[in-house]
Amino acid sequence: MIKRPTVCVFCGSSTNVAEVYQQSAALLGTALGQAGMDLVYGGGHVGLMGIVADAALAAGSRVTGIIPRFLEEFEVGHEGLDELVITETMHNRKQLMYERADAFVTLPGGLGTFDETIEVITWTQLGLSSKPVILVNVDGYWDPFLALIRHSIAKGFAKPEHEAILSIVATPEEAIPLVGQAPRTSSPEGKWI
Repeated sequence: MIKRPTVCVFCGSSTNVAEVYQQSAALLGTALGQAGMDLVYGGGHVGLMGIVADAALAAGSRVTGIIPRFLEEFEVGHEGLDELVITETMHNRKQLMYERADAFVTLPGGLGTFDETIEVITWTQLGLSSKPVILVNVDGYWDPFLALIRHSIAKGFAKPEHEAILSIVATPEEAIPLVGQAPRTSSPEGKWI
């Protein structure tokens, strides 16, 4: 049996967000299922997390949620998934999501989404990962984040090739073809200026 690609999606758990962000989560989940891809994500039933999971399930994806025990009650662990893994720590959660993913796609989100995304970018920068990292810049949401990366390059704290670790797209549908592209790579030797 051929393994289907598994995409890890990082996104927000807040329900108090604009409709354009909610629509992007539904579009991404549907696109994953239609492309024959599976989903691994943070395991919540609320916010963009729940929307992307529900849409992926409806479109035929196998969906795995990974959530730490202490967050299960806040993010309301999704009980309708193919698999819900409960971890003891946030570190365990991120490690399992990473291990199960062939690529990472980031939708709008808050501090947790920033953390997860920056960690996989850093792993690539250090040569610990070669999996694609795709940022869906819905309605310009990620413009300030991208400006911060460019600022760090301009000030000598990062190199221009580090920005190239990220693939930037405007819509969820544009992310799908990038999942199968050759991964971005870096090496620790290139990290230091």
